Amino acid sequence: MAAKGGFQVLSWDENAYEGGDDGRKLTEAVVGQRFEGDLEGEGQARWLMCYGPDGTAAFVGLQRVEGTLEGRRGTVVFQTAGTFDGEVARWSAQVIEDSATGELDRIAGGGTFEAPMGSAASFTLDVHFS
Repeated sequence: MAAKGGFQVLSWDENAYEGGDDGRKLTEAVVGQRFEGDLEGEGQARWLMCYGPDGTAAFVGLQRVEGTLEGRRGTVVFQTAGTFDGEVARWSAQVIEDSATGELDRIAGGGTFEAPMGSAASFTLDVHFS
């Protein structure tokens, strides 16, 4: 099934754990999110981020969402990897096998997310239930 919608960033808590004066740094970010559309609910992402001197970054992490997807309620965890080009964060996500609970149990697949700074963010999922 194809699922689309938008999301809002509710909170952003980012802390450097290594870095130099030249802008290169490693950080951990904890990000609260609210989803609307075919997927409705709230979630949290935890990302490890690597910034370059120009402010761009690469990141990896986990994103847990609790909500309803096309009438099915539960939780699911995505493994994520993405980039930030200084203006837009883009990442791909894959459902972690056996991570889902409730009516989302046995979900598989993944999708893409895009979050421009200061504007509406969006997602597209291509998932199925086995």
